[in-house]
Amino acid sequence: MQERPWHKHYAKGVNPSIEFDERSMARYLSSHAAATPDKKALIFQGASMTYGDLDGAVNRFSNALLELGVKKGDRVALLMPNIPQFVIACYSAWKIGAVVVPHNPLYTDDELEYQLNNSESTVLVTLDLLAERMIKLRARTGIRKIIVAHIRDYLGFPLKQLIPLIARDKHCSIPGQENVYEFMDLIKQYPDLEPVSDTDPGDLCLLMYTGGTTGVSKGVMLTHENISKMTQIFVSWFTPLHKGEVTEISSIPFFHVYGLGACMDTCIIMGWTNVLIPRPEAEILLKAIHKYKPRFLPTVPTLFIGMMNHPKLARFDLSSIDVCLSGASPLPAEIMKKFESMTGSGITEFYGMTEMSAGAAGNPVGDGGSDARVGSVGIPLSETDLRIVDIETGTMDMPAGEAGEIILRGPQLTQGYYNMPEETAHAIRDGWLYTGDIGRLDDDNYLYVIDRKKDMIIASGYNIYPRDIDEVLFTHPEIASACAVGVPDEYRGETVKAFVVLEPGASLTEEDVISYCREKLAVYKVPKIVEFIDALPTSSAGKILRKELRAMELEKINKN
Repeated sequence: MQERPWHKHYAKGVNPSIEFDERSMARYLSSHAAATPDKKALIFQGASMTYGDLDGAVNRFSNALLELGVKKGDRVALLMPNIPQFVIACYSAWKIGAVVVPHNPLYTDDELEYQLNNSESTVLVTLDLLAERMIKLRARTGIRKIIVAHIRDYLGFPLKQLIPLIARDKHCSIPGQENVYEFMDLIKQYPDLEPVSDTDPGDLCLLMYTGGTTGVSKGVMLTHENISKMTQIFVSWFTPLHKGEVTEISSIPFFHVYGLGACMDTCIIMGWTNVLIPRPEAEILLKAIHKYKPRFLPTVPTLFIGMMNHPKLARFDLSSIDVCLSGASPLPAEIMKKFESMTGSGITEFYGMTEMSAGAAGNPVGDGGSDARVGSVGIPLSETDLRIVDIETGTMDMPAGEAGEIILRGPQLTQGYYNMPEETAHAIRDGWLYTGDIGRLDDDNYLYVIDRKKDMIIASGYNIYPRDIDEVLFTHPEIASACAVGVPDEYRGETVKAFVVLEPGASLTEEDVISYCREKLAVYKVPKIVEFIDALPTSSAGKILRKELRAMELEKINKN
């Protein structure tokens, strides 16, 4: 890669150019299984799985998928939290050239129906608690086969025996139905033989759904090459972690590109031990750090804030951590300072998006990397280019200090949005991704993200598109009009506030509106605050001015 002005700020040992290994992620797993079969790969609820066992389970499940008729290019949907079956199913699909389509278990049936149909998924691997819903939903989608995983499947004694009793049989086997299979039955039925595959680096391997730059749900197409190269770029940044044994805590969901890349794939490519956290809560995370002594902790600001404000914080030893990574939304400076004083480890802020396979910029880490800047998301990663261009045309580079749209390019850049050529053409121009984010560069080319070109809300690391909320509110018979905005929140970064205009004679309460939304939206999208107003601000064309509402809200907050 040609010399760039930000390269002089790289930490010692980080190269601007990388000699990429052309192996796919599945091949990295096979290599570690052959070289270090007895090394712990996964830890889940106290039970561990070695690299040899993990690769064996992946081979068995790969052969099961082949027997079920899954072919190269077929879509395999995953609807699970961070459990071993997610890793197994994902790498099994990749080994045989199938395309993985992860989904958020918090999504409603309507949201899942759209994504399953848009992706043309035919096989779904899901958690037992969601299985009954998914069996009912199957008739409205292209899903033909459902594979049911259980939390108990990879638990050790005595938890394995206790879970069904504690859950009052909610985790028991799903009644026999046509084309519904038990995950462990398939694992036991098929042999541990490496499947034959003709997968190429340029083949599609992942469809990750995001709102992108316009708020329309789109499937971001990522290839084996995208994922492998992004992971290699990512691990090359963290030179302190290249030596010795490394345990990582995975609290970010794998169905999010940040969790899939920074947690699941990073451990596989490096041969590290990965502690899976299926329910990301502050106390659960503190206990895991205390018990497993991780050196690497990537997570989101909400969990850093939750940990640092936890009443029992002093009871937990966090000193094992060498490197922390924060992404998905801004992290308050005071939390960063408190965490560093407790652990001796600073928190590195990163910037990325699904369209860039997760990563684009980060603060330097390691020797010579003490120039991390609070408030900045850092400098472009190896092999990655970044520009700030004028918002109007997207063609003129802005000088240092002046705001514009952030555009990116690199080997991790998506091929586009599935079956959406117009959206792809709008977002990717002349090889550059137009992110829709507004930022500026300082004199040393450190990036500061200022705002979003569109109105996306980021709460607790989740991307929330207010139009989704508006449309639900508009369906209520007693609501005349409504508009959702993101407002600052000390814990979540942002939270959702809905401005509502009632029909004449209606008498809804705040709780009425929130309860209605709970029935139709994923929990993190539900408004936390509702304000009833007489009229929404509109443009001369009748368009609701969302930014004006947010500005009004910020003015109220500043006055207080």
